[in-house]
Amino acid sequence: MESFKKLGITKPILKSIIEQRFENPTEIQEKAIPLILAGNDVIAGSSTGSGKTLAFASGILQNSIKGNGVQALILTPTRELAEQVANSFRLFSKYKHLEIVAVYGGMGINPQIKALKTADVVVGTPGRMLDHLARKTIKLGKVETLVLDEADRMFDMGFKNDVEKIIKQCPPDRQTLLFSATISSDIVKLSRNSMKKPLQVSVNPYVDVGNLDQTYYQVQDDMKLSLLVHLLQHEKSDLVMVFCNTKRNTDKVAKNLRASNIDAQAIHGGLTQGKRITVMKQFSTGKSCVLVCTDVAARGLDIEGISHVYNYDVPRESNQYIHRIGRTARAGAKGKAISIISRSDQGDFTSILRENNVEIKKVKVPSFEKVVVRKPHRNMNNAISRNGQQPNRHRNR
Repeated sequence: MESFKKLGITKPILKSIIEQRFENPTEIQEKAIPLILAGNDVIAGSSTGSGKTLAFASGILQNSIKGNGVQALILTPTRELAEQVANSFRLFSKYKHLEIVAVYGGMGINPQIKALKTADVVVGTPGRMLDHLARKTIKLGKVETLVLDEADRMFDMGFKNDVEKIIKQCPPDRQTLLFSATISSDIVKLSRNSMKKPLQVSVNPYVDVGNLDQTYYQVQDDMKLSLLVHLLQHEKSDLVMVFCNTKRNTDKVAKNLRASNIDAQAIHGGLTQGKRITVMKQFSTGKSCVLVCTDVAARGLDIEGISHVYNYDVPRESNQYIHRIGRTARAGAKGKAISIISRSDQGDFTSILRENNVEIKKVKVPSFEKVVVRKPHRNMNNAISRNGQQPNRHRNR
């Protein structure tokens, strides 16, 4: 733990880090923590899985005093990321006994109102934060540190104006920390208007490209699902993520995978928060092994053990490809990123190759049977499994 101690982290936080079995700081932690502890505003270029939560949590937890009001606010683009960040804060603040409260939509507001009365650190989504500010159920006058986590995704999701409104409610002499996988012109503009001489750090993508096998298959559009089923049934895999571009396609793919005896679950913004939590619990514990998701729903999720990432739909934004494949090949583990390309995907796929300068190997399409495609219907995700039973497990070891 000497390596963490040298960064300036004090004993109560160090003790929690030891218990979580963190051995050495990640690159973003080494670069950002000393700057954050020194009180600087920081712009950090880092992606999911890079260790960024501990990087910005370190200064907040060391400087916060229990019972002194809301001293830190962390804004995140999604409910899942808000809950994930809040849980990490709870782990790292174990010996400081701070009250960490997560606020986001899709859940009852009254329990949040009650919890906010004793909160020391608040993690929330922009929309629900504005709700609380309008109701005057949260006071930001004592905020010493404001964190914008996954800032690029918040802007992509249309939260730019909401974020700016929330920033104006925070004290002007606060510390502001901005973490983003990409630094867009909007983020640069925000930093100029809302930060004090920010220092910028960045790290290499967390994915170990040497351990990541990137391939693609080219098929007709009406054969994409059949090929996906074939690959899932024949690839040796652990946890799998399948990315689609729309909620409708996510539902359709998940339903058809289940019809082929593959234990897939869908997650997207159209599900209730309770359902999303249940699906993620099933997936992260390995009870369901294939997660079919949209980019928005998957943003910020940091789950260990993902061996395969499938691009069923090619992402419309070229940099989103990097975010997707970053879910696998982590920390020395091997992984596969497989894209299924049809004629309609070709333009976006060409942009990915050109703009990200990545090498993706074309693979010969194997022989496979065509599956009968079932159309999605409403409320198909009301249950994790049919008749209350777990579906057949997809684990070809």
